[in-house]
Amino acid sequence: MILHDLISFEVLRLIWWVLLGVLLIGFALTDGFDMGVGALLPFVGQTDVERRVVINTIGPVWEGNQVWFILGGGAIFAAWPPLYAVSFSGFYLAMFAILAALILRPVGFKYRSKRDSAKWRSSWDWALFVGGAAPALLFGVAVGNVLLGVPFHLTEDLMPMYDGTFYGKFLGLLRPFALLCGVVSLSMLIMHGAAWLSVKTKGMVAFRAQRIGTVAGMIAAAGYALAGLWLAFGIDGFHITSEIVTDGPSNPLFKEVLHEGSWLIAYTERPWILIAPILGFVGIFMAVRGLREGFEVSTFLWSKLAILGVISSVGLTMFPFILPSTVDPRSSLTVWDSSSSHLTLFVMLVATVIFLPIILAYTAWVYKVLWGKVTEDDVNRSHSAY
Repeated sequence: MILHDLISFEVLRLIWWVLLGVLLIGFALTDGFDMGVGALLPFVGQTDVERRVVINTIGPVWEGNQVWFILGGGAIFAAWPPLYAVSFSGFYLAMFAILAALILRPVGFKYRSKRDSAKWRSSWDWALFVGGAAPALLFGVAVGNVLLGVPFHLTEDLMPMYDGTFYGKFLGLLRPFALLCGVVSLSMLIMHGAAWLSVKTKGMVAFRAQRIGTVAGMIAAAGYALAGLWLAFGIDGFHITSEIVTDGPSNPLFKEVLHEGSWLIAYTERPWILIAPILGFVGIFMAVRGLREGFEVSTFLWSKLAILGVISSVGLTMFPFILPSTVDPRSSLTVWDSSSSHLTLFVMLVATVIFLPIILAYTAWVYKVLWGKVTEDDVNRSHSAY
């Protein structure tokens, strides 16, 4: 027996679909509060010392948190190459904007205190704001466009082709529903960042974070509810109408797809997935309550649950679609026709089983060592503080 035949191609595809979701959710849970803290920085810190406190709550951990982003990109490249090719070519300018914003974060951390100038430091504080707020917004816009469908088609030799001009592709992403998803993403991560600051700081910084996070959480809940109604009554979903071959070759053109009806039909076909949006709403509600009442660790955990529910609801609603096409629905990428080979998925799974627990253990150890509040005395006394 060939070793990789121990797990069927169909099961491996499902496993890697789940793992892709785990990596993206892991990125949102960890680097998400980094982005939220960056977006909050100019507003929760009124003095230079307060802003240094805010920066030092994420300074020791943000690099490790970005490992999830790298793992997610690597997983898309290796496990879902058609998805990587189609999404990165169509979202090129959006991806560039996200990366440019993310680059501002390490540069801002390193350069902010190089000069003892209020104007200099304030400029870098706003750069850190952009480095947190812009990716949080654009990631949500990307998710909204995935739900709407993307204007691409595949040629007979599976080369992706996009409609529109180079710059038009970026502007075409800024559709009303996608912008709403961006607002949900931004407000949810601001809430998450506020929950982190309530754990790591005290005094006026924590008070301001809790106040802003409460408002952000209410905006996230309202936006999430509005997005659900919009999906139900204003946006056509995608549905496979031909026979579904779960262990066939990775060729999206072998199926027939209908672009009509609602995405939310999935909840009548698989009622159990309703747990995801329920977790999203419950998590947001309890996080907002925790921020208002001044709870700390429990609020942060509820905020994590909200992110888990919101992101997983998108993947479960769309299943088995990963990236639908509005130009040629037949070209839409699904779990069953856009993966790498059976052997590749198996080898990657073995590597993941070995190394993912190591990453989780190391991450847990780092947070244990760095646990505790950051105070003004800490940043003034420590030579290693930002």
